[in-house]
Amino acid sequence: MGMDQEEEDRGMASLLAARRALRAGVEKSRALSHALARTGPKLGEIQGRLPAMEAAVRPIRAPRDALEGAGENIDRAVGPAAAVLKVFDAVHGLEPPLLASSAVAEDLAGYLAVLSRLEEALRFLSDNCGLASQWLADIVEYLGDRNLADPRFVSDLAEALSHLKNPSANLDGGLLAAALDILEAEFRRLLAEHSAPLAMKEPNSSDPGSITAPRIPASAVHKLSLILDRLAANGRLGTCTAAYAEARGDTVSASLRALGLDYLHNPAEDAQALTPSVERWGQHLEFAVRHLLEAERKLCFAVFERQPEAASSCFAEIASCAGILDFLKFGRAVCDARKDPIKLLRLLDVFDSLSKLRMDFNRLFGGKACVEIQTQTRELVKRVVDGSVEIFEELLVQVELQRNMPPPADGGVPRIVSFVAKYCNQLLGDPYRSVLTQVLTIHRSWRKETFNDKMLVDAVLNIVKALEANFEAWSKAYKDVTLSYLFMMNTHWHFFKHLKGTKLGEILGDEWLREHEQYKDYYSAVFLRESWGTLAPLLSREGIILFSKGRATARDLVKQRLKSFNANFDEMYQKQSSWIISDRDLQQKTCHLVVQAIVPVYRSFMQNYGPLVDQQDVSANKYVKFTAEGLDKMLSTLFMPKPRRAGSFQIKNSNGKITSAMTGLYRSSSTLK
Repeated sequence: MGMDQEEEDRGMASLLAARRALRAGVEKSRALSHALARTGPKLGEIQGRLPAMEAAVRPIRAPRDALEGAGENIDRAVGPAAAVLKVFDAVHGLEPPLLASSAVAEDLAGYLAVLSRLEEALRFLSDNCGLASQWLADIVEYLGDRNLADPRFVSDLAEALSHLKNPSANLDGGLLAAALDILEAEFRRLLAEHSAPLAMKEPNSSDPGSITAPRIPASAVHKLSLILDRLAANGRLGTCTAAYAEARGDTVSASLRALGLDYLHNPAEDAQALTPSVERWGQHLEFAVRHLLEAERKLCFAVFERQPEAASSCFAEIASCAGILDFLKFGRAVCDARKDPIKLLRLLDVFDSLSKLRMDFNRLFGGKACVEIQTQTRELVKRVVDGSVEIFEELLVQVELQRNMPPPADGGVPRIVSFVAKYCNQLLGDPYRSVLTQVLTIHRSWRKETFNDKMLVDAVLNIVKALEANFEAWSKAYKDVTLSYLFMMNTHWHFFKHLKGTKLGEILGDEWLREHEQYKDYYSAVFLRESWGTLAPLLSREGIILFSKGRATARDLVKQRLKSFNANFDEMYQKQSSWIISDRDLQQKTCHLVVQAIVPVYRSFMQNYGPLVDQQDVSANKYVKFTAEGLDKMLSTLFMPKPRRAGSFQIKNSNGKITSAMTGLYRSSSTLK
């Protein structure tokens, strides 16, 4: 009984446990049913995405042997690609120091070092990016050919890789271009900082040391050169050349303008008016070439040290911008001036300046880049030589043509005599003698002929002798022979006085000069004898008897002789009061001789016979018109030079027509410089 009760208790407990388990199972089933009802739509969405997920993981589902073969190829391509990616990361790391614009001015060397790393990285990328992308493309093709990946995936990957195959692609995102822009800006800043025009005065040719050449600190030159090298290495040499030429060309041009170069652009047409401008032109050209442009060339080749061709081209632009062609243009304007003898001197001045700078021109402008300067310089030299020779060879002809021209009406020295004497003396003196010889030698060499200094001297002497031969012809043109004597006295004395002690007088010789002095003395004596010397005999004492019976007769003779003297004196004085003696000393000496020929005779005559007339009525004034002192004063003021107009002669062509081509030939010798 006790055993049965125990068994019954155990069965009841089992039944209760089974009931609890069944109840729990029913509740779980009910909860699961509710959960499935809630997640049904999500399962449908997942079911719809299963094909795509299946395609994405398809390589994993590929055969094991196919995956193992692809893995080896993938590993070979991924290694270089990973290296390229590391370099890309390094490039991005260089952005901050390269894009800081102040860094280049504060530490140029450091900036260039960072830029060098960027260039090295870009070279690596340029050399390897294409190869790595090609290997990756091969793997993509491998996967596609073996159907190991979804075709759309393969297509998208192939397109992305195609952008990396071109080595010239913008691999740095424009970082290098931005850095080069910063360098270029620093290049321009350095140029602007050290390219201020020189504050200078008119250059003094007698003190070249006072002229200061433009200077840029060596440190700045070094920086410019370093920057230029990097920019040139990256294809920006042309930009740098243009910037440098503009900055330095403007500086040189502004420095020269400070000297006052307006005369270069508005030259006079008259050679005489050009004289001061030609003198300044020679000084300014020498200053521009030997100081400014010489220094600029040295500076240019220092900055462009490793680009000599670019340096030559850049310097040519600087020289052109500075106005060297304007100097040559002014030289051509001198060649175009109206032709006259003064123009020959100005042309010789131009040639002398160019000749002194010949070696400098060859050194500075000898390259191909300066071909325009070379061409214009050669053309200018040829025009100067041709123009000089043309005028010089025409001088003799023009002097000979003067022979038929009328002499001065006042008996003075023709201006052509003064001009030619001084002009020829100038041609044979320094510096024109050597320059003219050089010009004539060059011109003759073009015609395969020779020329030397002796030939020049002979040519000048022929001009002087032709002028000398004109004296006789001019003297014969006077209707009044007495005036011709005065003219010959004037002219021979002028020749003697103005050539004695000169280079031309030395060449002509003392004997030649003494002949002219003797001619002066001869014509002076003849002039006095044939003019004023004829008055003294009119006061002859012959027939004048002072005793009482002959007193009336004596009075009449005295009146007649005084009347005759007065009439002849008035006529001669009136006529000769318009004549001149050009030389002051000769004028005073001649007047003294005239006084000595007249006044003592008149004084003696009046002392002896004047009382005969004075005793008469007021009509005596008709006979006694002068006192001895009055005559002395009147005669002492004769032959005074008067202001004369230029152009008392005209130049004639060989055909007899008047021309103004050589009007300077008549100017007074004071116009010569």
